[in-house]
Amino acid sequence: MSRRVTRSTTRLDRNSLTLPVEVVIDIFLRLPLKSIATCRCVCKLWSSVLRSQDFTDSFLTKSCARPQLLFACSDYRHEIHFLSSPQPENPEDNSHVVASNHLARFPTSYGLFGCTNGFFCYGANQGKNKAVIVTVVCNPSTGQSLTLPRLNSKERYRVENYLGYDPVAKVFKVLSVFDGTEHHVLTLGTKKLSWRVVECCIPHSSSSKWISISGVLYYIAAEPRSSSRESMVVCFDLGTEKFSFVNLSRLKRALPQSTTLVNYNDRLGLLMSSEDTCYVFRTCKRFKLWVLRDAAKHEWSKHVYVLPPLWKDVIVDRMCIAGMVGVNEIVLAPWFQYVPSYVIYYNVESKTIRKVGIQGMEALQGRRLNTYLNYVENVKLL
Repeated sequence: MSRRVTRSTTRLDRNSLTLPVEVVIDIFLRLPLKSIATCRCVCKLWSSVLRSQDFTDSFLTKSCARPQLLFACSDYRHEIHFLSSPQPENPEDNSHVVASNHLARFPTSYGLFGCTNGFFCYGANQGKNKAVIVTVVCNPSTGQSLTLPRLNSKERYRVENYLGYDPVAKVFKVLSVFDGTEHHVLTLGTKKLSWRVVECCIPHSSSSKWISISGVLYYIAAEPRSSSRESMVVCFDLGTEKFSFVNLSRLKRALPQSTTLVNYNDRLGLLMSSEDTCYVFRTCKRFKLWVLRDAAKHEWSKHVYVLPPLWKDVIVDRMCIAGMVGVNEIVLAPWFQYVPSYVIYYNVESKTIRKVGIQGMEALQGRRLNTYLNYVENVKLL
């Protein structure tokens, strides 16, 4: 836990707190997030401590030590529901069952973009007669949401939005890309939210496959009017707001639809199944992982994980690649919510497969399910 003390908090500590501010922060860190939200309303002093960057950083550090699974699902009213459950910590436990916790619900979901450092980005329909699509950033743990200003793009349906976190400046940024030709960025936490134009030297067609790792946004893209589905990885540095590109020609084949961007020990990884489909079936024989070793030199390393025979006995429905936990476990999740709910962990070193049951999701039976790994609670306010 950080022991740094801000100047404003120190001044309040001298005037009003009866305990050292480090002790007060340590006490607050032991509370659940909903209790922290209540404590913010007790008095200005407590609110100042709980809104400080020191407390936010300390809480996030604690949350990162206990990452969770995050489930996002839209119901028949197009409301988006967020649920979380613990990520199992014992790799030898093959009969694990965990309970899910309903975090929040937000109205009028149009599309889900993704999750970064506890914040989530999605599209929403705004208005009744002439509904327009707006971008919303929310914090499932606190129930807060923020609708971003609209961009006057030529076409609203060809826009991709990516949410990233800059760990140096400690700010969230949203990158909006229209057809690979218009690029805008917005910084959360400013007094007046506004989009800024950022220049990109290579036109490209963006995709919905992306990830934020250590201050860099990565997303898969293709050259305009290219016969290849995807031909490059676009890298956007959230600090400098500059673009760079990594060619995929060294992979020697087009990326299958199952390709998922993963965090492999703070490096970008492209994880894919042996089948050229967005689903993972029981007929799948292996997984392949390409790890970006040197972006400037376009260097990748290749890993192949052959599945054991018992794989066919575990998989009973079409699955999708949710990502990786660390560098050893591949996680698969069902495309639709069925009872009983479960996720599958495949350890690439020990060749073991775990089927982990998820309780408490029965109300979302039959709905499209999106699963995100390494979700952390964040007390930062929007």
